[in-house]
Amino acid sequence: MSYKLTIYKSSSALPENWNLIIGDHNIMLSKEYFHVLETSSPENMDCYLIGFFQHEELIGGALFQYLSFRYHSTFQKNEVWCNIRNFFAKKLSRDVMILGNNMLTGQNGFYFNPEKINLEQVIPLLNDAVDKMQNEIRKTSLIIYKDYQANFITHFKGNEYKSYFRFSVQPNMMLKIRDHWKGFDDYLNDFSKKYRTRAKSARKKIEKTEKSELSLPDIIRYQTQLDLLYQNVADNAPFNTFFLPENHFRSMKENLGRNFKIFGYFLEGQLIGFYTLILNSEDIDTYFLGYNKELQKEKQLYLNMLLDMVEFAVTNQFKRVIFGRTALEIKSTVGAEPFEIFGLIRHNSFIINPFMSSVFPSISPKIDWVQRKPFK
Repeated sequence: MSYKLTIYKSSSALPENWNLIIGDHNIMLSKEYFHVLETSSPENMDCYLIGFFQHEELIGGALFQYLSFRYHSTFQKNEVWCNIRNFFAKKLSRDVMILGNNMLTGQNGFYFNPEKINLEQVIPLLNDAVDKMQNEIRKTSLIIYKDYQANFITHFKGNEYKSYFRFSVQPNMMLKIRDHWKGFDDYLNDFSKKYRTRAKSARKKIEKTEKSELSLPDIIRYQTQLDLLYQNVADNAPFNTFFLPENHFRSMKENLGRNFKIFGYFLEGQLIGFYTLILNSEDIDTYFLGYNKELQKEKQLYLNMLLDMVEFAVTNQFKRVIFGRTALEIKSTVGAEPFEIFGLIRHNSFIINPFMSSVFPSISPKIDWVQRKPFK
């Protein structure tokens, strides 16, 4: 079967039926989200979509992101070990090409019409797309296939994937919404006494704080404050491959509309925290957040945000909340469970690539954590 692959740099160049075939099945592959990436992606990131055609008919699409680390320090903490790791990381890789979305956790990299093509045919096409990007856009030090579940990653077993190292870092934390949770109290009532008491205690600490959903005019009004609160969290992360530009949340709301939610926490009229959600069919993807570091512990802002995310999902009858791969232990205290995810990585240097199985774990080590189980 003959297929045609077309690279797109602009959302305006996408076929008219792109959303019908692809974007409506995953909002992170939609025209609207791609326009967000055009207008407000991180400074060190370039994004492309590839369309897959069979006899001139669009049957699938894939997202590619190029990340440059030439002027970006991945390990943020000002410690000797972080400086050493940054030095070796930049020596190992000046830039990376990712099949997938580095701004979210999960398989958001591609979608194909299952009525037109099966999985066995998709896998070689992805390899063709990787080769096309490397040859026609630019060759990178590293190539990464991002975030696949165990039952899916096994399909990447052809000769073209023998040179890739299969890796797994932190799991994806997800909460499945139970059918009998009709309200937030139903959810809390499934907690053991210890965790229910903890949740109620956290709620009391935020009673004097006002929470409200921010409209587009609100986001524009508070844009600078939102960015400062986001940077408070991002700067404190030990590992960060990019930073969002100040206009990113505005662009998300302008383009995704009701499918992008941002909730702010106000104390005496001052914005002290916020969190964002992407509504993606029956799932909620938790996105970026920010808070005042001096008030975080006193008000238990982060835990309250997690509880509010769950409450939104329960109230609006979503199926899952996808929390991502950070802050694993505290997310488990609200019921999120770990799901192991895998990726494939290859270095374009034939000298370095054979040693990726040894080098990669030293640059991206797993973090030890304790899974909490709050339900009875």
